[in-house]
Amino acid sequence: MHGERKVRGGKLVVIDAGVEKEGPDEVLRDVVLSGDFFLEPDEALGWLTQALQGIPVGIGFDALTDRLEAARGDAVMLGFAPRDISLAVLRALGRATTWEDHAFELVDTGPLHPAMQMAVDEVIARQVAEGRRPPTLRIWEWASSSVIIGSYQSLANEVDLDAAARHDITVVRRISGGGAMFVEPGNTITYSLYVPETLVAGLSFAESYAFLDEWVLRGLRAVGVEATYAPLNDITSPLGKIGGAAQKRISHGAGAPGGVLHHATMAYDIDQQKMLEVLRIGREKLSDKGVTSAAKRVDPIRAQTGLTRAKVVETLVGEFEASYGLRRVPLDDETRYAAAALAESKFSEPAWLARVP
Repeated sequence: MHGERKVRGGKLVVIDAGVEKEGPDEVLRDVVLSGDFFLEPDEALGWLTQALQGIPVGIGFDALTDRLEAARGDAVMLGFAPRDISLAVLRALGRATTWEDHAFELVDTGPLHPAMQMAVDEVIARQVAEGRRPPTLRIWEWASSSVIIGSYQSLANEVDLDAAARHDITVVRRISGGGAMFVEPGNTITYSLYVPETLVAGLSFAESYAFLDEWVLRGLRAVGVEATYAPLNDITSPLGKIGGAAQKRISHGAGAPGGVLHHATMAYDIDQQKMLEVLRIGREKLSDKGVTSAAKRVDPIRAQTGLTRAKVVETLVGEFEASYGLRRVPLDDETRYAAAALAESKFSEPAWLARVP
C-alpha cells in the first residue's frame, strides 16, 4: 500500500506498508514512513513508524492521530504534523483520496427554476454519495429569480414575502445550512461540487470549505479578482465580499463512502435595492460584518473585471479542467425525472419552505 500527503505550505509525507491478517482483523505491517520533512531527534522517525506497526486498517483518523501524538514525545516536526501522517495512512488504505484519484464530470442541466435547482442538487449529491455517479461539477443557470434560504433559517426573519411577490421572486429552502442568497438570471454565478467524503477525509469542516474552493480562487485571480477565503465560508476580495459557500454531508449507502455537497453563489452583478427590499438583513448581521450598509457588503465580479459573465464562467471551468480534468455530460433522463418528482414533493411544498417559520 502506498499513500502520500503533500502538506499545504509544508512537506511531503509518504507511507508504504503491507497488510496482513491477525486474528479476525487486518493490520498494517512493514510500515515505512518517509518524506522531505524535517524531524528532530533522528530517533523520532522510529518512534512514529513503530506507532503505525500493527494498527488495524479500520482505525479512525482521530484515534490514529492521538496515537502518533503520543509517540512523538518531545520531537520537533517541521513541515508536517501527526495528522498529516494519519492522512497519508488513510490514502494508502484507500480510505482517503486526492483530486487526481477521481474522474470529474461537468453536468449541463440548462436553465432551471428554483425548486428544480434545489432538487437536482439533492439528487446528484445522493448519487455521488452512493457511488452511482462520479464526482461532479455543475454550473447553475437560472430560469427565474430566487431567494434561497438556508436549511435552518427562519423564513419570516430572513425574507419579506410581500416584496418577493411584488418582484416575482420565488423563495425556496435548500438542504444545506448557511445564509440567504439573492439570485437573478445573468447576475449570479452559482456552482455545486459533488464529491465523495474520502476527498475531504482528515480535514475539519472549516478546512474542507477552503480546500474545495481553491480552484475558484485561482480562477477568480485569473480574471483579475484578488480573491481570498474568509472563514468560515465567504469568498471575498479587498473591495468586498463576492459570495458565500455552504455544505451538506450526505450519508452513504451500503459499501459507499458517503458524499459532500459543496455549493456557492457569487455575485457577478447585483440589483442592490431589490436585494435590500426582499432580504431582511438585521443590524446584528451588519455589525458582525463590520459595515453600516448591506449594500456595501457585496462587491460584484463585473465591477472588478469588466468581463462578461460567460467569460468569467469559462475561465472558472477552464481552471477546474486544467487542474483536475473534466468530461462534459448532459443531465440524464433518470436524474431529471427524479429531480422533477422531488421538486414537486419537497421543494415546492409550503411545509418544507416554512419548516422554520
